[in-house]
Amino acid sequence: MATNVLLAVGNSMMGDDGAGPLLAEMMSKHPIDDWEVVDGGSAPENCVHQIRQLQPERVIVFDAAEIGEKAGEIRVIDPDSIADMFIMSTHSLPLNFLIDDLKTFIPEVLFVGVQPAIVAFSFPMTEMVEEAVSHLYKQLPNWQGNGGFAVI
Repeated sequence: MATNVLLAVGNSMMGDDGAGPLLAEMMSKHPIDDWEVVDGGSAPENCVHQIRQLQPERVIVFDAAEIGEKAGEIRVIDPDSIADMFIMSTHSLPLNFLIDDLKTFIPEVLFVGVQPAIVAFSFPMTEMVEEAVSHLYKQLPNWQGNGGFAVI
């Protein structure tokens, strides 16, 4: 049983949309105490059963998101506003449905998005987004509230 779960969302074949899989890879190679990582890829809804089995207190859903910021900027996005926002997504199910489902059995669910620069097939991830993923990784061990990131 983990206290915290990071659900990484994204497609590493699509440039900056690979931010989630990159963070999942970092956490797999260098685990963080009290955190489990689930790589949801392009179909994170298929991982809900895994998260349910872990019975976490907190889940952070992390994905590239078109949030109108500078490339590489990270924001905590109010889950209640996700449905009202245009969240760039290469995934089959809108993230607000996934988050609403997770909220039925997890006390705290946060959506953390990183602003992509390029989301296109076979493009490499940009340096700004790589740096943002590293920054987020470093924030996880001492995560409190919104992890020090602005909320939109």
